[in-house]
Amino acid sequence: MAEFTHLKPNGSLHMIDVSAKNWTERKAIAKANVVFPPEIYPKVLAQDLPKGDFLACARVAGILAAKKTSELIPLCHPLPITQVQIDFKFLPESYALEITAEVKTVAQTGVEMEALTAVTISALTVYDMCKALHKGIRIENIRLVYKSGGKSGEVVLEETS
Repeated sequence: MAEFTHLKPNGSLHMIDVSAKNWTERKAIAKANVVFPPEIYPKVLAQDLPKGDFLACARVAGILAAKKTSELIPLCHPLPITQVQIDFKFLPESYALEITAEVKTVAQTGVEMEALTAVTISALTVYDMCKALHKGIRIENIRLVYKSGGKSGEVVLEETS
């Protein structure tokens, strides 16, 4: 029988044994917002930054982060990721950029951590690419909004568009 806890009776941590779980198609979607001071938002919208194409850089960083999640989060399983998609949506009413990461696999465990890692590293990359304009940029509201596959099936935490 598979063990589904990270804590052994003696208090030590270990990786969960997922060998008894079924291989299923799994998907996770995570989001984050990068909020800019109003005075620099026009430059962000115009993508007129000293370091260049910050969205392309953030997209690649997010994809790489998803693929390396098990190297960054100690008890995560390495997974055969089949797709990572990073999308951006400007939210002028709040001077923000919404980042969405969608990760897919066929495996015995889900890709929630991969989606969360991808969106976080994408947001950090946006911050790095834009920080020369202003130090008041904020990364906010990193969250899982959707997951599917496995025993829990589909879980919608926030409508995705």
